[in-house]
Amino acid sequence: MIKLVFFDIDGTLIRTGGAGVRAFERAAATEFDLPHATRQLKFAGRTDTSLVRELFDHHQVAPVPENFQRFFDRYVFLLDHHLPLAVGARCPGVNSFLRALRALPHPPGFGLLTGNIRLGAEIKLRHFGLWELFETGAFGDDHEDRNRLAGIARQRGCRLLAREVAGEEILVVGDTPFDVQCGRAIGARTLAVATGGASLAELRACNPDWVVSSLEHVDVATVCPQPFRDR
Repeated sequence: MIKLVFFDIDGTLIRTGGAGVRAFERAAATEFDLPHATRQLKFAGRTDTSLVRELFDHHQVAPVPENFQRFFDRYVFLLDHHLPLAVGARCPGVNSFLRALRALPHPPGFGLLTGNIRLGAEIKLRHFGLWELFETGAFGDDHEDRNRLAGIARQRGCRLLAREVAGEEILVVGDTPFDVQCGRAIGARTLAVATGGASLAELRACNPDWVVSSLEHVDVATVCPQPFRDR
């Protein structure tokens, strides 16, 4: 039985209408005088820390903690500014999928498994009225490696439930091959949705347990089966 469901954010739960990328670009420009510095970056499925490190390496900026802090302090300020100006939305099926999970006889715990730094994740999800639904998780400032984040999320989920949770008792929901890979790193079940960074064909090639065009097309009883009870 699934005890924990971990969600990616961008392209899985929400679309920010480009606000996140614009905030990244403006942070590089205003703090480090690097206009258009994000054009070579591929954001889908990445951690924020790895993206900033790539940007620093490409432009010969010292990857020291002080520079990461400068970047992220400016980024979250700009993200909070750009989100209300962008045309974003919850991804299709998110509302109904979350309601169906909560309505199960034995509902799982909800967590986040995201490359966003924690404050960036909170700003985004608060904007769309989703932040308070999530009880635990791992974020891009917990570790730069997405697969290592999965292990951190699992450990925190175990603490939340006050019990050891096996990999097969966890469902990871995401929209890129990176999400499938990090779920597999902890032996979790994986549900891939083609609402963000990858096509259905690209997701199928990663062999997730389930792949759908959107969360509108998920049978909750299939991905989170409940124990049989005699009447």
